[in-house]
Amino acid sequence: MKRTLYISLLASLPLLAQETPLEPGHTDNNKFSQMYDLMATPNMFRTASGAPGPAYYQQKADYKIDIELDDANTRLYGTETITYHNNAPEPLEYLWVQLDQNRRAADAKGPLIENQRVDASYSSEGFTRRYLEQEFDGGFKIEYVNDANGKPMRYIINQTMMRIDLDKPLKPGEKISFSIKWWYNINNYHVIGGRSGYEHFDADNNNIYVIAQFYPRMAVYNDVEGWQNMQFWGAGEFALPFGDFEVNITVPADHIMEATGELQNRADVFTPAQLKRYEQATKTFDKPVVIVTQEEAIAAEKNKSSKKKTWRFSAKNVRDFGFSTSRKFIYDAMAVQLSGKTAMAVSVYPKESNPLWGEYSTRVVAHTLKTYSKYTFDYPYPKAVSVSAESQGMEYPMICWNFGRPDKDGFVSDQLKYGMMSVIIHEVGHNYFPMIVNSDERQWTWMDEGLNTFLQYLAEKEWDENYPSRRGPAAKIVPYMSGDQKFLEPIMSNSETIHQFGNNAYAKPATGLNILRETIMGEELFDYAFKTYANRWKFKHPTPEDFFRTMEDASAVDLDWFWRGWFYSTDYVDIGIADVKQFYVSNEKPKGFKEDNRQQGRRRRSESENAKYVYMVSEGPEFNKRLKKPLDISSVKELEEYVNEKFTAAERQKLKAPKYFYEVTFNKPGGMLMPIIAELEYEDGIKEKHIFPVQIWRKNNQTASRVFATEKAVKKITVDPELKTADIDISNNVWPAEAVKSKFSEFEED
Repeated sequence: MKRTLYISLLASLPLLAQETPLEPGHTDNNKFSQMYDLMATPNMFRTASGAPGPAYYQQKADYKIDIELDDANTRLYGTETITYHNNAPEPLEYLWVQLDQNRRAADAKGPLIENQRVDASYSSEGFTRRYLEQEFDGGFKIEYVNDANGKPMRYIINQTMMRIDLDKPLKPGEKISFSIKWWYNINNYHVIGGRSGYEHFDADNNNIYVIAQFYPRMAVYNDVEGWQNMQFWGAGEFALPFGDFEVNITVPADHIMEATGELQNRADVFTPAQLKRYEQATKTFDKPVVIVTQEEAIAAEKNKSSKKKTWRFSAKNVRDFGFSTSRKFIYDAMAVQLSGKTAMAVSVYPKESNPLWGEYSTRVVAHTLKTYSKYTFDYPYPKAVSVSAESQGMEYPMICWNFGRPDKDGFVSDQLKYGMMSVIIHEVGHNYFPMIVNSDERQWTWMDEGLNTFLQYLAEKEWDENYPSRRGPAAKIVPYMSGDQKFLEPIMSNSETIHQFGNNAYAKPATGLNILRETIMGEELFDYAFKTYANRWKFKHPTPEDFFRTMEDASAVDLDWFWRGWFYSTDYVDIGIADVKQFYVSNEKPKGFKEDNRQQGRRRRSESENAKYVYMVSEGPEFNKRLKKPLDISSVKELEEYVNEKFTAAERQKLKAPKYFYEVTFNKPGGMLMPIIAELEYEDGIKEKHIFPVQIWRKNNQTASRVFATEKAVKKITVDPELKTADIDISNNVWPAEAVKSKFSEFEED
């Protein structure tokens, strides 16, 4: 005769659906809803998989530029010829050119959008600069805009944008060439600020120049924005098309220079000894080779040549161009072996940066190229250059400026060393995002800063497992996520509207990706999907939707709930333990037990089959009450009889023998969904981790319950014991309830 075992909970089941009164209808507010309401509709340009579509196109802008640096007057003079290729399927009636230096024009509107207050006190220098000195005029002085025949073209300048009107529309497949002549005053970035400019050294009356945004640059035209001609207000960086550059830069003859692209006339600007050292560096993979020595740099500082030299650079398929020049520069380099090619890691720095830079900078550049290439694609450019520029951290194709100098006595603290290394990793890493995976920084800062900060964290950990990373681990974002909502914006916010730029555009997206990799998707699935995105969109212009869709398409992990919560809202994670009920097994029906209709039906059917009930008996309704009477399986004769009858001796040896039963109800005071990580700690000190996918919240976004049947008594239950989910309140994460000292204090930033 068939025998069936039923285990019934003490609490009765809900009434049948037809007995429940109807409630008013409601719209879909489930946090697992798909994101059709938020993401752009796929099309022939950008597919639903997140890949470029069959109609995808992008424009091309080629530049031939001649510039001269006036070191005595800190000015830059230039002429350029731009050849613009229209690959769009529609004609263009005009062209938009970016004039980012106009951010520093005397009549710039950028300063007028900033709120001001009167400080209680000023230094004499600060008061003079703010209220007495004439505004610095660093804007472009455009002398002409001519067509290929030298005829003036019609143009109008609107702050940081210039529209060039065409005599006839530029048709699909056509190209146009035109020339611009300009000059501007270079800013002292220590005094005036800015992403580029010069740093002055009073001791020897020399400058280090880090020069970018120095030429009128084509704006992006694409299938998403049309012309991306949003003004440059200062926070949102740049959107630029790819192209080829031929750039000739004339500077004092004793200057040493590095720039975007490959140097075409090294023999004209290096001494024979320096050429020999450079050749040695191209074959040295284990340590930097000093090419321009400190002694040579010191000699140049003192003598100050009145002659000039022209450095000639060529760069293919880059979106921008930057350069740095000074007679103070020491120059070292080493070769980096990647799977498909060799690249050069290079550093230029003044004597004031030693011994720190000579020891670490180029090695860190090489490490960054290797690590980023592993997670994305092999670095495609011939070199990556790190420039010592105090108080800076900025990136351009193949070259970047980085802070970090010893004090006047040469002392280097760990904070300074790791800070410098992190900036170098970050700025060199920008070669991948956005210099190659070319997102629109003017609109979406997180697409380059956030993704790059995430990879920076991986590179730091590969340098040293105990590296003191500032951003990446989930717990470090908690102080921001738990802050005043009035000063929080979703990640999907325009760059100019963000209150806490570093937390919103760098830390939160990087932390989100780290949570995806470590907690939600797993490293294997995440790494494959992330690499797929990088390779799909290298040398192209991706949007946020392209990233979101590719990560799902390549992993088979539905992440709409994550993008919706982490990127499109300011929801925070707070998961706790609301209740724990403890049970033991008995064959006696508990006093007061009442069956509902379904239980009665099951019992009648089972009685005809001579089945026995095993009842789960609660020790009482009190919260956190400990189990008094552990279950002894042998005392429940009916269960023992059933087991002996149904299983062989060998099979019985493999059966579990639970003695303790805990029904745990988890709640979610925070709005952000997240998997539940629960750790059981037994009385013997052994710990056991259980991870429940985020879909456990799918039918009730607020509560979820699980039953743990254990052989040993549970002493403690902890949610997220390793702080992997950015839970902002861990005081409700532990059962039995206890005073929980904040684990986040070490992560809180000033």
